[in-house]
Amino acid sequence: MSSLLVYVPAPAHTKPYHPESHHRLESVMTFLEGYGVLPDLLQVEPMVATMEQLMRVHTAVYVERLQQISWRGGGLLDHGDTYATAESFRLARLAAGGCCEAVDYIMSGKAGNGIALVRPPGHHASTNQASGFCLLNNTAVAARQAQAAHGAKRVAVIDFDVHHGNGTQEIFYLDDSVLFVSAHLFAPFFYPGIGRSHEIGAGHGLGYTLNVPLPPFVGDEGYCRIMRELVLPKVAAFQPDLLLVSAGFDAHWQDPLAEGGLSLKGYANICRYLVQMAGDLCNGRILFILEGGYELQVLNSGILNTVYTLLGRDEVKDDIGPMPQAEQDVTDLLQQLKDRHLLN
Repeated sequence: MSSLLVYVPAPAHTKPYHPESHHRLESVMTFLEGYGVLPDLLQVEPMVATMEQLMRVHTAVYVERLQQISWRGGGLLDHGDTYATAESFRLARLAAGGCCEAVDYIMSGKAGNGIALVRPPGHHASTNQASGFCLLNNTAVAARQAQAAHGAKRVAVIDFDVHHGNGTQEIFYLDDSVLFVSAHLFAPFFYPGIGRSHEIGAGHGLGYTLNVPLPPFVGDEGYCRIMRELVLPKVAAFQPDLLLVSAGFDAHWQDPLAEGGLSLKGYANICRYLVQMAGDLCNGRILFILEGGYELQVLNSGILNTVYTLLGRDEVKDDIGPMPQAEQDVTDLLQQLKDRHLLN
């Protein structure tokens, strides 16, 4: 069955000299074209998300605020570097809607799996607040689309961006129908400052949030152990109908905004684990949704390797190699998390 691609570069949502710009996605598409993989992908035309789709996740007041700021020509949306232009609301709706279209194709069997190269990104956007370059939570909107339009009872969201997906966690924290897993760098003063191991959900959602707060420079072996020993058994116990992946490529050791320690080969291994897990648990239904990643060589090759994995190919492109320093050991952290989540 075919693998799909949704592409929303959103050039009119770009602030000069901002690290999260349309140049990222345009670079990736040029790279994919050069490696000849685009003809092997089913390219899906994105549709603007409806207000109903957005308000399954975000409050009406917040959606109206975003719309009004764009109508006024744009401006800052938080106290950091999250902004809107006159076109940002429409383009954010297009990104979220493109992810819903991808879910429709996958859940209906028109495609087996896929990747959504969309921006603005989404995993820091909460129910009522833009944050961390994110306006609308694309992954959360996609999860609710699977449930509302296709009857999915359980959706697993796995976030391997180097930053914690605080918006996604907040949206689903009380919900036992969505499992949220985040493996992220957790260090003093590192954004967004939450995602500790004791944050495991509340109410009906107690136990349905798994945070893996990592020290700097964990590297390939540590990340792969986390997938094998922690994430896979947690998701397998949940038995999801669909896997959604918030895929950030900023945990690479050369990314300018963080110190994750992964190599491109390590990323490719993670993606293989996740695709195999989808094959074992939910008939291969998996959608990768782009979040961060700001070093273009890493982003280009990381996306290419993800596409190779979705297409069932064994190729891995890594012209950079592994992190030069020694990796941090995660044995003690893994044991603590296994104990907390009863995975021994």
